[in-house]
Amino acid sequence: MSGGLRIRDMAVTYRSGAGAAPVEAVQGVSFALADGEILGLVGESGCGKSTIARAILGLVPLARGTVEWQGRRIDTLPKERFRALRKELQLVFQDPNACLDPRMTIAESVAEPLRALMPEFDTGARAARARERLAEVGLTDALADRYPHQLSGGQLQRAVIARALAVDPRLVVCDEPLSALDVSIQGQIANLIGRIRRERGLACLFISHNLAIVARLSERVLVMYRGRIVESAPRDTLVASPLHPYTRLLVDSVPEADPLHARRMLERRRRASARRRDLGSPGCPFVARCPFAVDRCRTLLPPLRDFSRGHLVACHRADEWRDGLPAER
Repeated sequence: MSGGLRIRDMAVTYRSGAGAAPVEAVQGVSFALADGEILGLVGESGCGKSTIARAILGLVPLARGTVEWQGRRIDTLPKERFRALRKELQLVFQDPNACLDPRMTIAESVAEPLRALMPEFDTGARAARARERLAEVGLTDALADRYPHQLSGGQLQRAVIARALAVDPRLVVCDEPLSALDVSIQGQIANLIGRIRRERGLACLFISHNLAIVARLSERVLVMYRGRIVESAPRDTLVASPLHPYTRLLVDSVPEADPLHARRMLERRRRASARRRDLGSPGCPFVARCPFAVDRCRTLLPPLRDFSRGHLVACHRADEWRDGLPAER
C-alpha cells in the first residue's frame, strides 16, 4: 500500500517525574489504513489508544518507529513542514467542551482552522465555509451564532466534527468522540460520522473503548491492550471468532437481550480482576488476567502473527482454538 497511513513499530515513552523510570505507553505498534477506509481501534482506558492518535498528528514524539502518510515519512518533519499537512490530517477530540474557545461563537470556532491553514480564504469565504460545514453536521444558522455554553453535548460534538471538516481533510482521527456524550446521543453522532465518512470518502481511524460502536462503524478492528496490538481482523471475523482471550472479554461485554448475560459478565470480570498480578511479567501483557495462561505465556512475549486472511493475533495458544476459544477453566 503506497497511499494512506502506515504505522511501523511505533513506540511512545512518557516520564512521570524526575528520576522516575520511563513508561512505554505504546510498544511496537504497526498497522496500515488505506485511503477511504475506516479502521477501528478498541481497548480499555489507559491502553495507549489516545497516545497513538496524538503521535500520528505529531503532538507527541516517537521513541522509535515511523509514521508514513501517502508514502512519505512524516514523523521526522520539522514543525513548519508538518503544519502544511494539517489540512490533510485532522483530529476530533474526546471532550468538545475542552477544545472550543468559550469566547468564540460556534461559527467562529469552525472558521478558525481556515484562518490558520488556508490564508487564501478571506473573512467572507471563511464565514460561508463554516456555515456550510455546520449545516453538513446538522447545525442551523441560529446555532452557529451561539457560544459553546449555549449548546448541548451532542451539538458541541457536531461542531467539533464540522471544525475538523472545515479544511477538507483526507484523514480524520476520532479519539473517543462519543465517550463524553449521553448514551441516547451516541448513536446519532456515530451515524453522523459514518455518513460523512462515506459521502466524503475519508480515511478514518475511530478510537473507542466501546466494541459495539467500533464494530458498528469500522471495516477492520484493532484490539489494543497495555500498549500493544493483541488482535486485528475484519470486523465480522473478529466479532464472530475472536482468537485472543482479551478480545473475547470485550465481545462478551457487549450487552445482549439475555437476562443472565449481566450476571455472567460480572462474574467473568470479577475473576479477571482477581488475576491482576505479575504486571511486570516479560511475557504476554494479558497473562495476569488470562484464564488460559501457561508457563510460556509468563516468560515469552507472543508476536502478532497472521493466522488466516488478515486475522492477526498475539497469543501463544491461538493455534489450539482456531474454531473458537474454549470455556474458561
